[in-house]
Amino acid sequence: MSDANEKPKTGHEVIQSYLKTIDGSPGVYRMLDSESRVLYVGKARNLRARVSNYARPSGHSGRIARMISNTASMMFLTTKTETEALLLEQNLIKQLKPKFNVLLRDDKSFPNILVTATHDYPQIKKHRGAKKEKGNYYGPFASAGAVNRTLNQLQRVFLLRDCSDAMFESRSRPCLQHQIKRCSAPCVGKISPEEYRKTVQDAEKFLNGKSTDIQGRLATEMAEASEAMEFERAAALRDRIKALTQVQTAQGINPQGVAEADIIALHLDQGQACVQVFFIRANQNWGNRDYYPRVGPDVDAAEVLEAFIGQFYDTREPPRQLILSNDIESPDLMVEALSGKLGRKVDIVVPKRGEKAELVDGALRNARESLARKLAETATQTNLLKGIADAFDLPAPPQRIEVYDNSHIQGTNAVGGMIVAGPDGMMKNQYRKFNIRGDDLTPGDDFGMMKEVLTRRFKRLLKEDPDRKLGMWPDLLLIDGGAGQVSAVASIMREYGVEDIPMVGVAKGVDRDAGKEEFYRVGKRPMALRHNDPVLYFIQRLRDEAHRFAIGTHRAKRAKAVGATPLDDVPGVGAARKRALLAHFGSAKAVGRANLSDLKAVDGVSVALAERIYAFFHERG
Repeated sequence: MSDANEKPKTGHEVIQSYLKTIDGSPGVYRMLDSESRVLYVGKARNLRARVSNYARPSGHSGRIARMISNTASMMFLTTKTETEALLLEQNLIKQLKPKFNVLLRDDKSFPNILVTATHDYPQIKKHRGAKKEKGNYYGPFASAGAVNRTLNQLQRVFLLRDCSDAMFESRSRPCLQHQIKRCSAPCVGKISPEEYRKTVQDAEKFLNGKSTDIQGRLATEMAEASEAMEFERAAALRDRIKALTQVQTAQGINPQGVAEADIIALHLDQGQACVQVFFIRANQNWGNRDYYPRVGPDVDAAEVLEAFIGQFYDTREPPRQLILSNDIESPDLMVEALSGKLGRKVDIVVPKRGEKAELVDGALRNARESLARKLAETATQTNLLKGIADAFDLPAPPQRIEVYDNSHIQGTNAVGGMIVAGPDGMMKNQYRKFNIRGDDLTPGDDFGMMKEVLTRRFKRLLKEDPDRKLGMWPDLLLIDGGAGQVSAVASIMREYGVEDIPMVGVAKGVDRDAGKEEFYRVGKRPMALRHNDPVLYFIQRLRDEAHRFAIGTHRAKRAKAVGATPLDDVPGVGAARKRALLAHFGSAKAVGRANLSDLKAVDGVSVALAERIYAFFHERG
């Protein structure tokens, strides 16, 4: 009879036992610890052969040996092909975040430029997210900044509108964009639909890399206008040529022989990795982003780069070509997977010479410099966290600091904000906003708002991570306020039985000057830090970031409330019909006063919807 307290078996012998029940099919395997937490997810062309490698008692790297020694059980899922196994592996890694896998931690979408196709005068604008709106999309761009720069260039050269359709319909005279020569003012008929459409086509040619053709045609048109003594038009064309020349000068670093590719370069140092991705579209460099995937101390470049590519393109459309700094483990398999996703052939190349090799060298230099900066910042951050532990008598440097702040105007549109900081700096993907729901709160009751925020936060923690094993619990709470706020927070923590989490209230000192902050803790006298203490500057930075985040959230909520109308509450009235109704009647109040026949006359409003809108306003009195 076995002892109930006997420690579960782990290691290569456990793995060996699975060889009796698996065959040589392709598939995905999971290695789990004694508490059923996933340690590692891997793919295999032959599951039996891969598992037999792990069953060997020796010959493994340090990381793999530690993983094997922690393995108490395994799970298997067979697939028809190894390509299916690769795709499933990357999905599971992103979903489960296993401890021993290379993990891409940043999964933000990239912005595009959209030229709309639902209006006589198409709008040009920044777009992020699903491509549901009709029109032509150009991208991806590495950042909002890269998109904004390109949009500014397009407006200077092609004078396209960036205003919304609702604003376009409501204009009676040109806006400031026209005054500063960034828009041709189609809203008030300063340009015909045909001529505007021609400039849209030119803008799309520019985005497709055909700027030289446009410049030649504009020069011809300028000469013709000058000969016909249309000097105002000739001057306008001259300004556009000048703007286009400036754009081309700024784009001197663009590749000539690479039309569409992502350049991906990896640099490893001190057990950390940086991957630089440069986006080349239409022979133009549309910016770059750096990534810091989680890696182990003894992973090789091929494994890191393959894992990065698999996770990076899991939710993104790959380009026609990937230009890499290193070989990956299964290039043929990755080509097949990405080609299937794109619907056309994707090439993967590791260039040794020529323009592509120079592009990779540039990306590699950026990766090396970015990682050096990151390592320096991490070292500084480690010292600051140690300084916080020393200043506030914490048992160890905090790995997760949560900072809370509220924002409102006389109690309206109240929100709470939580920011998170740790060894890698600000953890922006962990930030949270809380719409204050308490109907019984007195307007401006900061204590009540803080209580609601923390109650919701710790209720959720107790539900999702009661054993505190997922890294979601804070090691330190920073509260914006003095003794009163700290006492209120302490009572909330006692209510939920989490009194062991240290908390510090940060209050402005005498004259409310930055640098004279006082710090409050439960059961201890207020304290201050030296005026030039780096830890003080760090806490100020955290408090300011929490304040910025809370105010930004509040402004967004307020702006949404300002733009709200009674039409938002009418079933069946979406954004498009709302725009049509407001454009037709001028205001929501006018819609409410309209008779049934007028409502039926609005483009896009059916008889049934017109009756619903009429009933909505008239039944309300």
